[in-house]
Amino acid sequence: MPQHVRIGTRASTLALTQTGHVADALAAHGDLDVETVRVRTDGDRLTGSLATLGGTGVFVTALRDALLDGRCDVAVHSLKDLPTGDADGLVIAAVPVREDPRDALCARDGLTLAGLPDGARVGTGSPRRAAQLLRARPDLDVVDIRGNVDTRLGRVAGSATGPGDLDAVVLARAGLARIGRLEAVTELFDADVMLPAPGQGALAVETRATGLTTDLATPLAGALAALDHRPTRVAVLAERALLARLEAGCAAPVGALATLDGDALTLEAVVVRTDGSAALRQRRSTTLGGTPAEDALAARALGATVADDLLAIGAADLADLGHAR
Repeated sequence: MPQHVRIGTRASTLALTQTGHVADALAAHGDLDVETVRVRTDGDRLTGSLATLGGTGVFVTALRDALLDGRCDVAVHSLKDLPTGDADGLVIAAVPVREDPRDALCARDGLTLAGLPDGARVGTGSPRRAAQLLRARPDLDVVDIRGNVDTRLGRVAGSATGPGDLDAVVLARAGLARIGRLEAVTELFDADVMLPAPGQGALAVETRATGLTTDLATPLAGALAALDHRPTRVAVLAERALLARLEAGCAAPVGALATLDGDALTLEAVVVRTDGSAALRQRRSTTLGGTPAEDALAARALGATVADDLLAIGAADLADLGHAR
């Protein structure tokens, strides 16, 4: 008889699509009967910028509460939304293979960043994206926006949903790919222009720690182990360790991207002044190849080291970082 598994998710189109992919993958790896449980979060109810709402954790708390009180067995998060601190009683049991983590420009008339007119209005809800946009194009008028993907795309002039009030918006390519909207992309930003948010493009499948450790032979435990992707897990561990060391919240313009090539894990990170007038960038590598626990320690150490490098050259003077020296 299949094991019944309830998967908690936000109710947005993107969240439901991501959760559907995870549900299908888990079912393919184990004898599971999967049920989706929709959970409404503060981030879905409230308006305003993420900084004023208290950060990306507004999308997470309600899902974690549903896990802890037994309304669901696993929860699916966009990994970049997870606070860097550990959650009591919970564990990230699987990090599936990552989508392309780059940011994407979705502009009117097929324009690229270089082709946007002087003073073009570009929408984003991310201080990280805003700062890097202004670093590349100081003349832009960067507009703070909220809303789901379709709402944001609908604000681009000449879009199918209306005349729009913006020349472009910047969104994560991963989200556009997952909901089948890549046709809206007019340019993908390379790392030298815009580094993504730590964890961007990756998903986190979270469970109760007791439920996972007390019976490792369940179909769910086996499916979670099969779904976990080592290169993605070690990369996001390094990125999130950097963020934690900097004590950088959602309002801090910090970008980071780690990549694994063989056993070489490389992390590149940037801290940008909010107006784009200055930036500091660091890059380091380390060698993995130990046990999973040893690789996790090495990845976290790499993130902390790159953060220390940035702090040593003045990152705390550029951005609102909790870890100031």
